[in-house]
Amino acid sequence: MQTSIPCTMMRGGTSRGPYFLANDLPRDWETQKQVLLSAMGSCTGQQIDGIGGATSLTSKAAIISVSESPEADIDYLFAQVSIDDMSVDTAPSCGNILSGAAPFAIESGLVRAQLGETLVRVRNLNTNSFIHVLVQTPDGFVNYEGETQIDGVEGSAAPVMLNFLNVAGTKTGKLFPTGQLKDSILGTEVSCIDAAMPMVLIPATSLGIKGNESKQTLDNNESLLARIEAIRLIAGEKMGLGDVSHQVIPKVGLLSSPQQGGSITSRYFVPHNCHASHSATGAICVSVCSAIPGTVAEGLTPIELDNQVNSKGSDKAKQVVIEHPSGKITIALNMTLNQERSEIHQAGLVRTARRLFRGDLYVPSRIWTPLKLQAS
Repeated sequence: MQTSIPCTMMRGGTSRGPYFLANDLPRDWETQKQVLLSAMGSCTGQQIDGIGGATSLTSKAAIISVSESPEADIDYLFAQVSIDDMSVDTAPSCGNILSGAAPFAIESGLVRAQLGETLVRVRNLNTNSFIHVLVQTPDGFVNYEGETQIDGVEGSAAPVMLNFLNVAGTKTGKLFPTGQLKDSILGTEVSCIDAAMPMVLIPATSLGIKGNESKQTLDNNESLLARIEAIRLIAGEKMGLGDVSHQVIPKVGLLSSPQQGGSITSRYFVPHNCHASHSATGAICVSVCSAIPGTVAEGLTPIELDNQVNSKGSDKAKQVVIEHPSGKITIALNMTLNQERSEIHQAGLVRTARRLFRGDLYVPSRIWTPLKLQAS
């Protein structure tokens, strides 16, 4: 016997995964976790017996519900489903998968579409933060076709504008959880920063690389990966996250000077291999780091950006262009910089999304049978 679960598969930004209504899933977390693992076909390494794509970018899920918060229309819970073991991590968020949440909510009847554009206020349950998402809805229906292109995705689509509010300390409660702009870990200078995503940012040259290497080159460098993980584990403790050996946060970013006219170059790790492009929330964290004097990013950005973001008391929007393995991602930062503290008001970026299919997903009934079916 099998249990059918309504499901919509979507591409969100440079990621892909199933989107569920919370009411269609088990209420208790342990059963819900087993359903997600079964749905993706995890623990085999290849996810042959599920809809996962055997990469960290395609083994993700979104769970959506109507929000009880007066500041939000919907609640969004992101789940990173492991490929080769039985773990599901809801500690991090994902801005790419988030870009599909608002269109999914509109098409599922949770939010009424407006003519032209529809604003969907999202509460991210992973980080208890809020994001305003603007979806194209001409004639009152979600439109996926358009001319917007994002690096890491072939073709073009309609834009989905994400505006992250108050991103500082979303997981740890502090922009700099260690209390320092820079820390020394295993003899390497790092910046431990929590802006949309807790990250450990490291100058690439301090690890003996240039920082513009390909994903394949970095993934094949076993000594580099071991060094990164050793630093990450210690950083996790320093940031108040505890033992992170079985968690995907903090993520790691290797920073270097731009080569293609951008503001900074980043290689983002997820966390044990390099992202094929870049996480959206990770890009916000990198951009914030590059905008604050005294971090490891200082000296890596062009003079023009330094002049733009380092003016004391400035609260203008700053465009930070991050170069990554598949191209570039641009973050619009609205923040105030002064001698006392840095305050991030809003961080915006454009993504695209597309519905791939909608139907029923099946899991073995031994994993979960809804009560209404048990009673019938």
